[in-house]
Amino acid sequence: MNSINLKTELENNSYPGRGIIIGKSEDGEHAVIAYFIMGRSENSRNRIFETFEKGIRTKAFDESKLVDPSLIIYAPVRVIRNQTIVTNGDQTDTVYDYLKGGKTFEEALRTRTFEPDPPNFTPRISGIVEIFDGTFNYKLSILKSNNGNEASAQRFFYEYAEPVNGEGHFIHTYKCDGNPIPSFYGEPKSVKLTGSIDTLTETLWNSLNSDNKVSLFTRYIHLTTGAVETRIVNKNQ
Repeated sequence: MNSINLKTELENNSYPGRGIIIGKSEDGEHAVIAYFIMGRSENSRNRIFETFEKGIRTKAFDESKLVDPSLIIYAPVRVIRNQTIVTNGDQTDTVYDYLKGGKTFEEALRTRTFEPDPPNFTPRISGIVEIFDGTFNYKLSILKSNNGNEASAQRFFYEYAEPVNGEGHFIHTYKCDGNPIPSFYGEPKSVKLTGSIDTLTETLWNSLNSDNKVSLFTRYIHLTTGAVETRIVNKNQ
C-alpha cells in the first residue's frame, strides 16, 4: 500500500468526521498520535478539547447551547502505564478499565458496537500505542454496522508491530459527507509523517474543512526518554 499525502487527502474530503492517525516520526525518535473532530450540527460544533490528568476530554464551549452530551462529551485520550489510548467516544474508558484489569484492547472493544445514532450508525474508531525498550507498536480498530444494518455489527482490528520511520496509519469515521453519512471502509490508510509536531499540527488543521473542523489534538512521545509534547487547537476560542 502506497503512503498518501495527508494534506491532499484531507483537503479533498469535506467531512471525514472524526479521525485518528498513529505512526512513527520521520526522525525515528517519536511515536506520533493525532485525533481530530468535526461537526455539522450546532451541538457537535459546540465543543473544545481540554487537558486532564495525562489525557484530553471534550467539553461544551457554550454550556447553554449543549443539547445532548451522550455522544459528544467523552475523553478521547487516556494514558495507563506505557499505553496511550485514543478513541472517538466513551469506549476510551472501556479500554482503560479492561487494561487496568489485565485484559486487552481487543477484549474491551468486543463488548462495544457502533454509535446508536440512526441512520448514520457512526463507527467507533480506536487506537492504542504501547511503548517499551525504546520502541513501540500500535493498533487500530473500527466497529461499524453492516452497511447500515443496525442488527449486524462488524469489528475490525489492525496491528502494526514494527513501525517505519515517517509512516503512519489514518482511520476516520466517515468515507465522506452525505445523508446518511457513509461509513469508512477498507483498511486504515498509510500516510506520510514528516517534520516536527508543530509541522504536523499546522498541516492537519489547515487541511481540515474550515466550516466543519472543531478541534485537533497531536502528541509526540519520545521513544527513549518518554518525554511528551502535546498540541491542542480549538476552533472555538
